[in-house]
Amino acid sequence: MRAVLSKAPGGPETLSVEDIMDPTPRPGEVVIEVKAIGINYPDTLIIEDRYQFKPERPFAPGGEVAGIVDAVGEGVKGVRRGDRVIAVPGWGGLVERLAVPASSLIPIPDSMDFQTAAALVLTYGTSYYALKDRARLQPGETLLVLGAAGGVGAAAVELGKAMGARVVAAASTNDKVEFALDLGADNGLIYPSGAMDKAAQKALAGEFKLATGRDGADVVYDAVGGDYAEPALRAMDWDGRYLVVGFPAGIPSLPLNLTLLKSVSVVGVFWGAAVARDPKGHTANMAELMQFWREGKIRPRISQTYPLERAGEAIKALGDRRAMGKIVVVTEV
Repeated sequence: MRAVLSKAPGGPETLSVEDIMDPTPRPGEVVIEVKAIGINYPDTLIIEDRYQFKPERPFAPGGEVAGIVDAVGEGVKGVRRGDRVIAVPGWGGLVERLAVPASSLIPIPDSMDFQTAAALVLTYGTSYYALKDRARLQPGETLLVLGAAGGVGAAAVELGKAMGARVVAAASTNDKVEFALDLGADNGLIYPSGAMDKAAQKALAGEFKLATGRDGADVVYDAVGGDYAEPALRAMDWDGRYLVVGFPAGIPSLPLNLTLLKSVSVVGVFWGAAVARDPKGHTANMAELMQFWREGKIRPRISQTYPLERAGEAIKALGDRRAMGKIVVVTEV
């Protein structure tokens, strides 16, 4: 089978497409014939050894896949050959066939196509865990989303609206803000690209406060980090919850005196670890996400698709922060 392999730390240009042996299922596993692979920000980090996990090389990046069960291992119950399923292996997904634990599979609704299925779980799972379990977002509260046109940011915009919040979308270009408004955001603003001095950060804090309203944001969803973090924190309301989701603009240093003055909580969001620690909670969240999708409250926007041979280009496009919505790789064109 074909696989996209990382053999040495580096950027997307270091990946190679090679033929490797097909997997066979061990007891408790199934083999999926992969149809589509969602590309996510961790894919840009894991191939450079900058992610929380460092798989032994060679390995394939690709953290979420959708496909058809092709083979079933010994002892597996409730899963049959031909079932349409989603899996979130963390890495290993940029292949034509993948062995995963049968217990980790998520059924794909009959009316959902493979590309949508591959674009749903990781971004919406992360954002729903962040907003529901970590921030406990309530109807009527104001949610400020940084990086609102990216994968997890766009999911946060849609989920915030589905949960009854007033959503303010912040992004780096007018096109990205318009994209977030099309997702349902109530208001939007463009923030500057690149590094900011203290004066520029203070000005941005004022813009955030103006966009979120007199009292500021109840919840900040920060999938950007860098110099944008402190202005967002300054624009928060009393008893706000600041969600730490990702750092494509760099890991920020927050002035903790602001958290004291505003009684703000800074809350980490590590969805992958939460899934392992609370599988029942994860299962419940996935069921609720699928219901949101059936009701039309969420709809993954796939901005680009790439064939497996060009998976490196897909990862580069995401790493360059050019994508709006989700990028998906397909094994068959």
